[in-house]
Amino acid sequence: QVQLVESGGGLVQAGDSLRLSCAASGRTLSNYHMGWFRQAPGKEREFVAAIRSSGRSTYYADSVKGRFTISRDNAKNTVYLQMNSLKPEDTAVYYCAAGYTYSTMSQDYDYWGQGTQVTVSS
Repeated sequence: QVQLVESGGGLVQAGDSLRLSCAASGRTLSNYHMGWFRQAPGKEREFVAAIRSSGRSTYYADSVKGRFTISRDNAKNTVYLQMNSLKPEDTAVYYCAAGYTYSTMSQDYDYWGQGTQVTVSS
């Protein structure tokens, strides 16, 4: 079992930046591919970004490509999501997830954090 805890969310203005962190405990994160997902009110959970266990490959949703960067520090057992040029449509609860499959699909991830709220005002 691995436990994930997200942090770093908050209320910002359009154009601002935030960095989300996802800290793991229980098992080393280096065993897992990691993903970030988000869910806005009334909408389904959607893929944001993924990173391989090695950190050598990343993948982004088109809606965040060029603005968001996923990274990981396996020594610190932490994954990050740097979010720049935030837009009101980025408002959502952001979740990190760990799994054995490098995927954009939420069902491929086995462990989830509780989420952190990001609100972007216009």
